Amino acid sequence: TDGGLFANLDRSTALQEARVFNETPINPRKCRATITKILYLIYQSEVLQTKEATETFFSLTKLFQNQDIPLRQAVYLLIKELSTVAEDVIMVTASLSKDLTSKSEISKANAIRALCKITDASMIQGIERFLKQAIVDKNHAISSAALVSSLHLFGNSKDVVRRWANEVQESVNSKSGITQYHALGLLYQIRQHDRMAVIKLVQGLSRGTMRSPFAYCMLVRYAAKIMDEEDGARSMYESLEGWLRHRNEMVVYEAARAICNMRDVTSKELFPAVSALQLMLVSHKPSLRFAAIRTLNKLALTHPGAVAQCNLDMENLITDTNRSIATYAITTLLKTGNEASVDRLMKQISGFMSDISDDFKIIVVDAIRSLCLKFPAKQGVMINFLSGILRDEGGYDFKRSIVEAIFDIIYHIPESKEYALSHLCEFIEDCEFTKLGVRILHLLGVEGPKSATPSKFIRYIYNRIILENATVKAAAVSSMGHFAVECADLRERIRVLLTRALDDNDDEVRDRAALFLIVTSSEELCEKFLRLGDTFSWPTLENGLVNYLAHPEMQRAPFDISAIPTISREQEEAEKQRQKTAKQENIAPIAKSAAAQAAAANSAADGKFATVSSGAPGSGIVDAKKAYAAAMEKIPQLAMLGPIFKSSKKVDLTESETEYVVSCVKHVFAGHLVFQFNCRNTINDVLLENATVSMTVEANDDGLVGKLQLEGTVPAGKLAYDIPGSIYVVYKRNGGVSPVATFGNTLKFVVKDCDPTTGEADEEGYEDEYLLEDLELTTADFMLPTVTIDFYNKWEQMGEQHEQIETFELSAVPSVKAAVTQIIDVLGMEPCEGSENVKDRATTHTLVLSGIFVGGAGVLVRCRMAYDAGSGVTLEIAARCPDPVICERIVNSIA
Repeated sequence: TDGGLFANLDRSTALQEARVFNETPINPRKCRATITKILYLIYQSEVLQTKEATETFFSLTKLFQNQDIPLRQAVYLLIKELSTVAEDVIMVTASLSKDLTSKSEISKANAIRALCKITDASMIQGIERFLKQAIVDKNHAISSAALVSSLHLFGNSKDVVRRWANEVQESVNSKSGITQYHALGLLYQIRQHDRMAVIKLVQGLSRGTMRSPFAYCMLVRYAAKIMDEEDGARSMYESLEGWLRHRNEMVVYEAARAICNMRDVTSKELFPAVSALQLMLVSHKPSLRFAAIRTLNKLALTHPGAVAQCNLDMENLITDTNRSIATYAITTLLKTGNEASVDRLMKQISGFMSDISDDFKIIVVDAIRSLCLKFPAKQGVMINFLSGILRDEGGYDFKRSIVEAIFDIIYHIPESKEYALSHLCEFIEDCEFTKLGVRILHLLGVEGPKSATPSKFIRYIYNRIILENATVKAAAVSSMGHFAVECADLRERIRVLLTRALDDNDDEVRDRAALFLIVTSSEELCEKFLRLGDTFSWPTLENGLVNYLAHPEMQRAPFDISAIPTISREQEEAEKQRQKTAKQENIAPIAKSAAAQAAAANSAADGKFATVSSGAPGSGIVDAKKAYAAAMEKIPQLAMLGPIFKSSKKVDLTESETEYVVSCVKHVFAGHLVFQFNCRNTINDVLLENATVSMTVEANDDGLVGKLQLEGTVPAGKLAYDIPGSIYVVYKRNGGVSPVATFGNTLKFVVKDCDPTTGEADEEGYEDEYLLEDLELTTADFMLPTVTIDFYNKWEQMGEQHEQIETFELSAVPSVKAAVTQIIDVLGMEPCEGSENVKDRATTHTLVLSGIFVGGAGVLVRCRMAYDAGSGVTLEIAARCPDPVICERIVNSIA
């Protein structure tokens, strides 16, 4: 509790005490105490009304008459806090400007911070001269204050702050470390859209001219960002490796972490970073040990072999007094250890599970899940451990992680099913979380009937109907109903139990019981309603229903369920596993969904069709497709097109340094083709209006492009500086054609000059155009990658009568691994059976792929490859599909 000065303090008392500001003579000590009380209330989230804040603010300005330095500092603090609430705060500008020329360095630095807080874009030019001088001031406190204030001003006054680049560059070479740190941050903000300037900045400063370790850490992050944008290039790797030998531990760790986070990093590139982190594991500083083991823990998910060299040091950390470090150490060992060490590690984990928080328990559970999938023979030990901690005290997230882990073990290791289901049955007997109970009951209904002795699960399920709340009861009824459908020998006995549920108090329980009693009354009804091999793509169905309800004109006809694609249960389960794995391994969803939605909102508000004019199951593109679909739903003309079948990857049509940056995403619908051009204007004194893209056919490879009919364009109404917008060009696919063609593209717009400070544009403008790169429409754009379980069985079922085979010499391809990557990109299909993984220096390999071509035809592809140093890669590609035209097209795509 707060005592003394802040005991029983309330807002009205503190504001009344503010009258001391008006006393003559001014008492600095009393005024400082009152300011401290008001600041305390603000920092405790006390909200001041506008009138109260304004009165206090103007009383505060009278304290500028006193030259007491500590009082002046307190005044600056309160001015900054009140500036966002009080009115007419601009009145104090003169007093603050006077302090900018003060001889007191402390007053000058604080005056800069306070003045920039109350300055808006229209006033900044009045203090520009003072700020430029302050940036290069010899006193590091003044220089740092000016740099930090400039960073805050940059958001609203980019062009003014950019004019200070020379002064900021000079501050980067300052002898003060904190000034260098702030100067580097501001200089990066000024140059961040000029990629070459950023590269030059990083390369110039990486030669050891800086003193600040904080600045070096920022430099490491900038270097890592440059490499991330280079798609595999390693232009900055040497600099990162050099920073591993820096004298400051913080810089060494930052460089090691950056190398570990590089995309497609090799074991050779990782070695120096892992060695640096290994040295930190034996540091006497807990913070260093924690940082190093956490980074190695994350790296072990993707490169366990590279981390294995640290096993001995990590084993010593198991007994670390910091339980967080011990937890990370043991979970990392679980990922990198061998099968012989599993039992020993599990015993050590049991010893401290009760001493750590739920967050770290979840980390342990995820590690055990990964280990169990790695060593299936140890599944009994793992399930015993998981079921043991499942009965311990813990929150919902912790218990859910355990249940999810057991679910994954059941899915990936079928022989563990009986044992794992038995433990789950015991858990639901005393489960306090309704959601978990429902999920376990659903799993029992799906997997229980397939077990060797399904009858042993009935008792546990029926107990839930008697003892639980309505939600769990309903789930239990459905679960028992599935047993009745799948197990004919148990059906009559289960029907007796379902009959008792007809008298339940809850209507949902009664309705489900009645449904299953009717369905299980005959084998024909069981086959028709509950033994369906396929299911709907739920994201697509949801998207279609939302569109249907949002547009009254669509409701004139019944909802067309036949337009929703169906998928197999195996594909649905595989997609769930993919999403779960992505979440557990912290794989980031495809970015820019917010930008896409904002761009769509701009187009919807500012543009209409000149004339007129989501998703099926996939793998990694599902999240992006949802974002694109959500953006297009806001545009009525596009919402009418229905669900998206396939969205391609983004294709850049300009260089990233040009004045107009444009990329394109191709969307395939059941009867339409939509080109989404994402545009960004990088010229600060220009506004583009009514931006459209004119598309012309440059090459018609298969003669089908003539059947594409241009229906219209949704223009981008305005493209202001650095604010993205989208243009949509819509074609109708007459006859469901899927042409291969090349389009020439020209960006057309009206240019208006504008004030870079205010953003106000001239009323008059002129028409202009900008030539873009050509855009290819390929077979892969019409192919939806889909997971196929048991590929070779499906391959045999499709039969040789639906097969096309061709052989190609890929002389320009340097390796089998490169060939696999290129084939996947060209065909746009999903690798199956883990065939995308190729051993280093492999000379032979078989790649199997699966997909659905637009229109619903399933396609399977088998690629056999052999590598020879003299002739390159020899490829035999075989495609099977019920449609021979699609088969031929897939095979010929390689040519």
